[in-house]
Amino acid sequence: MADAREDDRVFLIDPEKRGVIPLDAFHISRRLARTVRGDPFEIRMDTAFHRVVLECAAPKPGRTETWINGVIEGLYAQLFDMGHAHSVECWLDGELVGGLYGVSLGSAFFGESMFSRRTDASKVALVHLVARLIEDGFTLLDAQFITEHLTTFGAVEIPRTEYHRRLGRALEIGASFQRAAVGDGVAALQVISQAS
Repeated sequence: MADAREDDRVFLIDPEKRGVIPLDAFHISRRLARTVRGDPFEIRMDTAFHRVVLECAAPKPGRTETWINGVIEGLYAQLFDMGHAHSVECWLDGELVGGLYGVSLGSAFFGESMFSRRTDASKVALVHLVARLIEDGFTLLDAQFITEHLTTFGAVEIPRTEYHRRLGRALEIGASFQRAAVGDGVAALQVISQAS
């Protein structure tokens, strides 16, 4: 992380409590499930990774600073080139309107940031990410910090020692992130419901 966009320093955080989203207990509200089934966006993966990172770093109302600086952007670009960083993108009429990105190692996926320019775009991206991770055999979705928004999806905090234990197991299991959606919204919801 960085303290600010213009700060070149980078530091790592290993908090006492870690936010994770259990893939076998992912929760989707009825309203969001209806939205996902309606396929309001075209879902793409890894077609605009760098743009997603820039959108996540952009200022928005209520947040003028970001933890994503130029050094971090460069590191994510390298991880993307190595096949370890991925984006899930929501497109509408040829425009990128929402999405998220993260890093994959073993069967762990580290969700880094998300953005939305249309209602529910980042939420729909998260649903499609979870379906992709389940389908590809991932075992850990690291959300890092818990927010009220993430708790609606079933995110929980676990102690650092438990997180390290889960991370160690996840790094021992090979999983390969496929660069395509599992299908339409109905297919994504079906994959998630079968994992619960």
